[in-house]
Amino acid sequence: MNRLLVANRGEIALRIVRACRALGIETVAAYTREDQHLLHLRYADTDVCIGAHDYLSIPNLIMAARTTGCDSVHPGYGFLSENAEFAQAVTDAGLCFIGPAADHIALMGDKIRARADIDLPTLPGGPVLDVAAARLLASEVGYPVLLKAAAGGGGRGMRVVSTSAEIEGAFREATAEARVAFADDRMYVEKFLSDPRHIEVQVFGDGHGDAIVFGTRDCSTQRRHQKLIEEAPAPFVDAATLDALEQKCRVVVAGLGYRGAGTLEFLYDGDGFYFIEMNTRIQVEHTVTEAIYGIDLVALQLRVAAGEGLAGPPQPRGHAVECRLNAEGTDFNPSPGLITDCVLPGGPGVRVDSHVYPGYEVPHRYDSLLGKIICHGSTREEALARMRVALAEVDIRGIETNANFHRVVLDSERFRNGPLGTDLASRVRV
Repeated sequence: MNRLLVANRGEIALRIVRACRALGIETVAAYTREDQHLLHLRYADTDVCIGAHDYLSIPNLIMAARTTGCDSVHPGYGFLSENAEFAQAVTDAGLCFIGPAADHIALMGDKIRARADIDLPTLPGGPVLDVAAARLLASEVGYPVLLKAAAGGGGRGMRVVSTSAEIEGAFREATAEARVAFADDRMYVEKFLSDPRHIEVQVFGDGHGDAIVFGTRDCSTQRRHQKLIEEAPAPFVDAATLDALEQKCRVVVAGLGYRGAGTLEFLYDGDGFYFIEMNTRIQVEHTVTEAIYGIDLVALQLRVAAGEGLAGPPQPRGHAVECRLNAEGTDFNPSPGLITDCVLPGGPGVRVDSHVYPGYEVPHRYDSLLGKIICHGSTREEALARMRVALAEVDIRGIETNANFHRVVLDSERFRNGPLGTDLASRVRV
């Protein structure tokens, strides 16, 4: 692996460039005309414009890689990172795709197939073809239920249904949203848990039947099914219970012959873990795992893709918390615009992954993520104390951010002492 196309933007693109530079791999930054001032373009070895808004154009990205002499492509997260067609096109072009094989992406992208094929417990429910089938299964499962797109993600194509009278409208809305977002309107019904934990397991496979696990993360603090605060390891669950979950995940991933980074996501209600999906890419929140294990997971992605084997993970140390810093107002609506001044935090145990700077204009077209603040400490209490200091140092002007929201959440009794749950953020008043 000598030259890699970075097929993404923003902070993850900068993260990939940095990992490649440390490994002596040249990088080519693919960018759109709107993104010609992105920070990672300064540090990539070269760059190539792929059009006006073409991060989703498979032909343009393949052509960009070929014309610039790349031998590999890293998709980051979002955009085409979990697109089986893109992974296959990269492979067919004779390039190395930094991620799993296309068939594993396709399997895990289909939530119905994944639930059926993965030997992990799931919530009661199943696929439904129409409103009548959804109503029948919902009555068997018991209300409330969740209508969920088979190809869904990011909260799209999902509706909570509390009564039989709501089924028809919710089904119509969810299928229409899924059809637009994923070109796939297949749905399934599952039992809805009102305030569960959201816990995930970071896995790596070598593609030849071996796999390792890098512990757990808690991602329960969400709004509109979008994660806001993540931490590792998952707190308020005993170590033996987490270890048993991790070993189940390792066996599943090894049995698949899976290659590269992946994350198995679960809902946890205190009585058990229920598998919901597997993300076949690096996660936004991979940084908290890196902090406690002292490892570069993006570099590990590159080494595994290049054919290196897996060594056992190092022992985890301490606790880490990540806050996603978004360009959003108090109502969570996007706040694009020109950043007139930008001061980001630092200090012991503090890491900031961000692509923004004074003079950068936040576009309206893409995700509102400005960056991530990651704090590590010997204990959860120390990590949270460092995060409170770090958030107090954030000073971004010209746009609104959600920094104050994070401050309020971290100071809440429930976040500090539990129980955590996916409904926590909705109860916070800023």
